[in-house]
Amino acid sequence: MQAVTQNEILLLLVIASSLLCLVCLGFIFALSKKVQKQNNEHGKLLQHLKRENEQVAILRSEIAEVRASVLSIGKRLVACENYAKDLAQQQAAQKYDDPDAKIYSRAVKMVELGADIEEIMRECELPRAEAELLMSLHNKQ
Repeated sequence: MQAVTQNEILLLLVIASSLLCLVCLGFIFALSKKVQKQNNEHGKLLQHLKRENEQVAILRSEIAEVRASVLSIGKRLVACENYAKDLAQQQAAQKYDDPDAKIYSRAVKMVELGADIEEIMRECELPRAEAELLMSLHNKQ
């Protein structure tokens, strides 16, 4: 066998180390591409997250506006209900305060109970025409 010289060993080491460097550079290049791709995806995700956060802020603002509107409408509705109750009470009070209304209410009750015209005229102090009108109105109903 031939003796391997020191120069040949050095040459083989240089070639082997060069090949190893090329392989390492290839790995580094592949890893840098992968890292760059992941950075791009990360940036896109951050942008998407930012848009979603903005949308959430807008929706929260709209919900607050709707809530305020509903509260305002609720207060106005309660005020309207109270006003309607007051009006109903006033109407009821006026109905019973009017002496003529009492007479006619009593006359209608008498007609419903079957009283005759003479009895209605005497008890309610109504003229004959009004008593007849009440009788005819009640008979039509």
